[in-house]
Amino acid sequence: MLPYLIDLLYPWLKAHGLGAFRVFQSAPFRAMLCIPLAFILCIAAGPRFIRWLVHQKIGDNPNFDAGDLNDLMAYKKNTPTMGGVLIIASIVGSILIMADLRNFYVRMALLCAVYLGALGGIDDWLKLTKQRRTGNKDRQGLRSLDKLLFQIGLGILLGIFTYLHGKDIPANHTLYFPFFKELAVPLGMAAFVILSTVVLTGSSNAVNLTDGLDGLAAGCMAIVSFTFFILAVIVGTEAIEIRDQPAATGLLLAHVTGAEDMAVVAAALAGACMGFLWFNCYPAKVFMGDTGSLALGGLIGYVSIVIRQELMLFLVGGVFVIEAMSVVIQVSYFKYTRIRFGAGRRIFLRSPIHHHFQMKGWAEPKVVVRFWLITAMLAAMALATVKLR
Repeated sequence: MLPYLIDLLYPWLKAHGLGAFRVFQSAPFRAMLCIPLAFILCIAAGPRFIRWLVHQKIGDNPNFDAGDLNDLMAYKKNTPTMGGVLIIASIVGSILIMADLRNFYVRMALLCAVYLGALGGIDDWLKLTKQRRTGNKDRQGLRSLDKLLFQIGLGILLGIFTYLHGKDIPANHTLYFPFFKELAVPLGMAAFVILSTVVLTGSSNAVNLTDGLDGLAAGCMAIVSFTFFILAVIVGTEAIEIRDQPAATGLLLAHVTGAEDMAVVAAALAGACMGFLWFNCYPAKVFMGDTGSLALGGLIGYVSIVIRQELMLFLVGGVFVIEAMSVVIQVSYFKYTRIRFGAGRRIFLRSPIHHHFQMKGWAEPKVVVRFWLITAMLAAMALATVKLR
């Protein structure tokens, strides 16, 4: 909205000696402002929203189908959840103010956030009201298959529209590899849509699985989002130069036309996650629930698709990948050993893997901070690969 207003009013502003406001036409500048804006929006709305959740008795009741883990997490009972509404509102609000809404990718990012937030919200609401509606104490919301189908549907939709929007620009649908400067694979429409669907669905579910300890998902996502804010500035902004050439060209990255405002989206993600962490750090006053985790994962996945850094997300978001793989490995091994030996066996004490470390005796804040440190290290390594290419 702000870029449009500046364009509209610029002749008047210039005539009155206010031409300096033209700086708001710069996507990197607006992105940098978007971080504190999203943070402040989240901080300002947080206390009232949490009180409303408490008043509505929208409290979580963790049930892990494991008595020892339930005992370990018993103190979290009745903590308000669905705090993802606060995150999404901060992200959407700051994007509406700071981003150029004429940009196609920005509109698709907003669709992604709202769609996945609504999907997660329905899932959370069904879980929270299951006992009230049926008298059953389990926490079954939407079936996993149902959520997956809705995520795949969104991935296909965004993949098709994103491909068609940049179909005449080869760089906009080429797969680039970290570490290797010469390795790039042009993608046809089918391959691009499949890749987009896998990335968006995978990242959405990976963040959802990571959201199990106070501040874990929000802190890791803040670091990942800030890293992609930097990458989006490099890839999307021609005005930033290295040795008299665009930064993307100088670093052998593809310049993606129209991707500059993805820096604003990634910045909004980072700021909102930091703001939410104010209330979600140990001991948490509110949980994001599927409402927040599905939307955060899907949105950062879409940012990586637009700036053509899907494989970089695999590296920067290594903690999310490990969390998801720990569940896949645990479930697969359990089913295999049950068929092979008649009784299921486990590799980890509990999955996702953050619960494994809890069962080994690590205090919850220790697990969370160490996972943050790993994410920060992976982010530094990922940015180093940009120069290495």
